[in-house]
Amino acid sequence: MPNTDAALYVGLISGTSADGIDAALCRFDPHTELVHARTHLWPDALREDILDISQGNRLLDLDAYGRLDVAVGQCFAEAVHQLLREADVLPSAVRAIGSHGQTVRHRIHGDQPFTLQIGDASVIAERTGIDTVADFRRADVAAGGQGAPLMPAFHAAVLGAREHVRGVLNLGGIANLSVLYPDGRVIGFDTGPANGLMDAWCALTYHQPYDRDGAIAASGKVDEALLAALLDDPYFALPAPKSTGREVFHLDWLRARGDIDAMDPADVQATLLELTVRSIADAVRREAAQIEDLVVCGGGVHNHALMQSLAEQLAPCRVLSSETLGVAPDHVESMGFAWLAHRRLRGETGNLPSVTGAIGPRLLGAIHAAPR
Repeated sequence: MPNTDAALYVGLISGTSADGIDAALCRFDPHTELVHARTHLWPDALREDILDISQGNRLLDLDAYGRLDVAVGQCFAEAVHQLLREADVLPSAVRAIGSHGQTVRHRIHGDQPFTLQIGDASVIAERTGIDTVADFRRADVAAGGQGAPLMPAFHAAVLGAREHVRGVLNLGGIANLSVLYPDGRVIGFDTGPANGLMDAWCALTYHQPYDRDGAIAASGKVDEALLAALLDDPYFALPAPKSTGREVFHLDWLRARGDIDAMDPADVQATLLELTVRSIADAVRREAAQIEDLVVCGGGVHNHALMQSLAEQLAPCRVLSSETLGVAPDHVESMGFAWLAHRRLRGETGNLPSVTGAIGPRLLGAIHAAPR
């Protein structure tokens, strides 16, 4: 028989790598529990459109933008249907969906800062029959914050340590770090690229979506001159709060700093992996040298070469997968947006001003009601 527990929530996100829509079915009373999760793959043509637009390779007129917004919303709705079918759960058993959407721009500096996520939430609510909470980031930006990262609050709720300082590192397209103190203080920020540049180079030169287990990077040699040029980008030296995205760290950014097309492709891949590791390690040493363990989640946790290099550069800090703490590394972010939807419906704030730089706590997300 289908599960009819009305305390269920769905979280949805497609990250900066746009490698798929992560969907998580969760409950939060009396504690956080992942009931079921899956990744819903994008249609190839739609993924190419998302990546082109996110990296600034192509501009859209308003008609094309509107169509893309709806198409992404339709895919998000289908991800929910697939998730609930696999879990044998009726839509009526789900209190709400928390949909992050797909980020296509994140410009939080200047006179009119903004962040833009697409995936029409009204389409999701209509097609699933489930109230949908979306547009989580813009209230924080309106309050003077960066709108990102939003996961440190969730990390603190489910992964905090009572006796020592713990770091939580999400390795998506961009890497973001949460620093959790035993007294409840939290800081967090984007350290820079994680999988995004590596995946883009791998797709271009090896026609593979990613470097499985870091094997290509492990076969190459780090080009120290290129690495130094990459690390010289001013972003890495900025203090927190700070956030970034694929619109900054993309292949044209890479080409502007070295003649990568004349290099051995494996050496470029090795250098990009080292860029990820070095920028993270530098950020940890600069902002949170007292971290005793670093809990890693996101797709990069499966890159053996990346995880091994992190462990070597951060020793004696322990580097471990969130799996060892009972939290599935591939679904931490989607769980987090289910959690944010849960908080929104309870009238509880979702941002941490200590992380984003906002002038105060804010309710995050707009509620899009399903048909009754």
